[in-house]
Amino acid sequence: MPRLALYALAVCVLSVAAAAVSFAQGSWLGIVWILMLGVSSNIAWYYVRKAKNDKAAAEGGDA
Repeated sequence: MPRLALYALAVCVLSVAAAAVSFAQGSWLGIVWILMLGVSSNIAWYYVRKAKNDKAAAEGGDA
C-alpha cells in the first residue's frame, strides 16, 4: 500500500476517534471531524486505486 494511502488511513482512524470524543462531550465540533474523515478516506482510496492501476499498466506494458 502506498505511503500516502497509509497516512490518509491513519487520519481516518484519528478522525473517527476525535469525532467520537467530541460527540461524547456534547460538542458539535465532531461534525468537522466527520467531514475530515470523508476527505481523508477519499484520498486513501484514490492512492490505493492509483497504485493498483499503475501496477497493472506496468505489467501490461512489459508483455
